[in-house]
Amino acid sequence: AICGHGCKYGECMGPNKCKCFPGFTGKTCNQDLNECGLKPRPCEHRCMNTHGSYKCYCLNGYMLMPDGTCASSRTCAMVNCQYGCEEVKGEVQCLCPSGGLQLGHNGRTCIDIDECSTGKAVCSYNRRCVNTFGSYYCKCQLGYELKYVSGHYDCVDVNECVTNTHSCNLHAECLNTEGSFKCKCKQGYRGNGFDCT
Repeated sequence: AICGHGCKYGECMGPNKCKCFPGFTGKTCNQDLNECGLKPRPCEHRCMNTHGSYKCYCLNGYMLMPDGTCASSRTCAMVNCQYGCEEVKGEVQCLCPSGGLQLGHNGRTCIDIDECSTGKAVCSYNRRCVNTFGSYYCKCQLGYELKYVSGHYDCVDVNECVTNTHSCNLHAECLNTEGSFKCKCKQGYRGNGFDCT
């Protein structure tokens, strides 16, 4: 089976037919599936969509059970957690629905961990980190675009001279470089390539 456009988060099952891994959708399995919008709803109370998955959490006063349901808990109601809680050895602990969130100083509300600035994020050399609430994703560096090349997705240099997205002067030549471009004034003109006289 050959899939010309590839299957980003899935496998090729027939001519241009992808079978997506759980949590992903689209013709090339390149889109995150928002499980929180599915019917029946996967969580009893509240749902947080994550990349390729989802997390359940409960309203205040309820405790998250292993099957995603929420059980009423007098102790949880007393602690007043933002995203529900769990009881461990008789002690009540507030929960955060994602590993990219951490309990704040009050022990009840969840604050975002900026994986990009703390160095927890792992992005390949030509990708940059973009922080989101509770997570992060890797985006192509400026001057690069995501393309399907020889069996996998990669960040490929954008040729600004061909796509006409350069800012060279009318009397200058555009020279493509890796991730960027340069401008050089044509013969008979003088300047930095952006201004030629």
